[in-house]
Amino acid sequence: MDLPPEPRRKLDGAGQAAPPQQAAREEAPADLLSAIASALEHGQQKKLLSLCRQALDQGYSPDDILSKGMVKGMSDLGDAFSANRAFVPEMLIAARCMTAAMELLKPHMAASGHEPVGSACLGTVQGDMHDIGKNLVKIMMEGSGIQVIDLGVDVSPQQFIDAAQQHHCGIIACSSLLTTTMQGMRQVVELARARGIRDQVKIMVGGAPISQAFCDEIGADAYTPDAGTAARTAVALLRALKHSL
Repeated sequence: MDLPPEPRRKLDGAGQAAPPQQAAREEAPADLLSAIASALEHGQQKKLLSLCRQALDQGYSPDDILSKGMVKGMSDLGDAFSANRAFVPEMLIAARCMTAAMELLKPHMAASGHEPVGSACLGTVQGDMHDIGKNLVKIMMEGSGIQVIDLGVDVSPQQFIDAAQQHHCGIIACSSLLTTTMQGMRQVVELARARGIRDQVKIMVGGAPISQAFCDEIGADAYTPDAGTAARTAVALLRALKHSL
């Protein structure tokens, strides 16, 4: 009777077959981080926390768990949301999972000397009480390593600028869901210029009635259509800002 072929074994640097235990150790990190990403994407909070604890116990750095596991999961879900393959309830469930996992990781990140990419203040503009989109952006930004100052809803231009100056924020992120409130974003840009901080802060705008054309018209720095894109753009802007200073 023919025997099944022997499973292929990973080769070491010399071209020799690595011992099974060694191959398993080399492949485990990617497998575990992928499992973390998947658990977050599917809103499996208990599984996510268990996997994060397992990763910490096995010596993975908090940065790797965050960036290669959790952020990947949220980014994949954000892409699905942008393509209408996922919807607000899934995003909110994943956001709660992300919050719980971040609470687990924060003490380890502090102990490892983790520094945030930068800081951002965000809020929904004056006259607008909608916060779902803003909350999703907050979770995605925090998951990307940004320190976020959440100003809430109905935020005046002065509150945005005061917070940016007080907390030394590199980004002001403004959200609006109503056409009647979107002009508040223009006022934020104008006040930042009047206060003399326009070259020190990047202003991001987003929300249902906002477009790239409106962003260009008011002189903001970036328009993003969804939370995942907002987080990626914020990281890029903060890194560029650091290099320019």
